[in-house]
Amino acid sequence: MILQTAGSMPHTAPGGTAGVTARRDRVDTALAWSARLWFGVAVLGQLLFAWYVAVFYGGALAHGDLAQWNKVMPRGYVPGDTAGNAAIGMHMLVAVVITIGGALQLMTPLRRLAPSFHRWNGRVYVLLAVASSLVGLYMVWFRGAVGGLAQHVGISGNAVLIVLCAVFAVHHARAGRSALHRRWALRLFLAVSGVWFFRIGLMAWIVANKGPAGFDPVTFQGPFLSFLSFAQYLVPLAVLELYARARASDSVAARSAMAVAMLVLSAATAAGVAAATMILWLPHL
Repeated sequence: MILQTAGSMPHTAPGGTAGVTARRDRVDTALAWSARLWFGVAVLGQLLFAWYVAVFYGGALAHGDLAQWNKVMPRGYVPGDTAGNAAIGMHMLVAVVITIGGALQLMTPLRRLAPSFHRWNGRVYVLLAVASSLVGLYMVWFRGAVGGLAQHVGISGNAVLIVLCAVFAVHHARAGRSALHRRWALRLFLAVSGVWFFRIGLMAWIVANKGPAGFDPVTFQGPFLSFLSFAQYLVPLAVLELYARARASDSVAARSAMAVAMLVLSAATAAGVAAATMILWLPHL
């Protein structure tokens, strides 16, 4: 999968004993598979999220009852605000499309077997990701959204990063710099996934604390939510950089530590997905 190319290619020992070389190979294999495991967990979780969005928001639209949106999104539907309601609907539709498209875009076997599909899917993904970011900015700053100023700034930072990552991913693809293109494509995927990271992170936090902690569930404001509004994309991007550095490192210890970290993150991601599914998504379907 594409995560294997986030850094340099696996190292081979220029010399030394066969035992050292074998250990390096085992560590490199463990690191690659730990990344695959996390990616698999993340894709499953995102597909569950896409299914929920399609069924809940699409179902409300199909039944002509857009007020149902307000059960999970305050001010999701505002009577008389045709433009704003349409923006919400398009935002949700785009979320489903880019969630599925992003997963397909990062699958190396599909890229090799169907390069034309990879290119066109990538173009659609970038276009919709940027459009969704701009709609998100409109929703936060002009239509009104829950949360405080810090949360709005954090969300806006996510939108700006999505646009920047999209620009660089396209730029390097057109220039034929495949390694840099893949690096920026991964960054784009993680930045676009910010809203999903927010939800699984929040649900994992609530379960761990046996209830809301560090924020007011009524006003949806508080220090933890302010932190999470930035962490939802900065933490995944930081992990990606650490992963790339570990793969590029000559240190077996560094790659071993990163493999263990990816396993821990896979478990944490799975826990967040399970919590979000049980608390946020299934009850509304």
